[in-house]
Amino acid sequence: MRYFRLIVLSVFFLSFSVKAQDLITFQNFDELNAYVQNNSEKPLVVNFWATWCAPCVKELPYFQKLHEENPNVKVVTVSLDFEKQVESKLKPFLKKKNYTFVTTYMADKKFNNWILKIDENWSGSIPATWIINENKGIFVEQEFASFEELNQFVNESLTKLN
Repeated sequence: MRYFRLIVLSVFFLSFSVKAQDLITFQNFDELNAYVQNNSEKPLVVNFWATWCAPCVKELPYFQKLHEENPNVKVVTVSLDFEKQVESKLKPFLKKKNYTFVTTYMADKKFNNWILKIDENWSGSIPATWIINENKGIFVEQEFASFEELNQFVNESLTKLN
């Protein structure tokens, strides 16, 4: 009986491991915010992007490298792709690239209802990155030109947030 419980618990916890092509979908900002609050064991680097945004796609490998090489942060990406393209474009893109950071999808397309909750100065343009540490955050609307630039920005932001 003890082994059965162990197997059941293992299957339960493994069911929550997420590959990049397995999307966590947020219906609204409150769900995204709850996810952020419940994942505070280390600072989060949250990148807002879409497959139709060339600068976003260009910098995603930098976020993958950050995920692999900076153990001080957890990388989470939030796709703002169109709902009708999630199955036809977003999921195939993620599967092909085999990214291992956490990938989420924001289903709420009423951007004006939630972007100002992330940062009051966010125009809504992407790519955009939100660094969060213990309920404090730094937000920037910009494309990172290299992994080094991204990593430096993240590390400097964490210093400011501490």
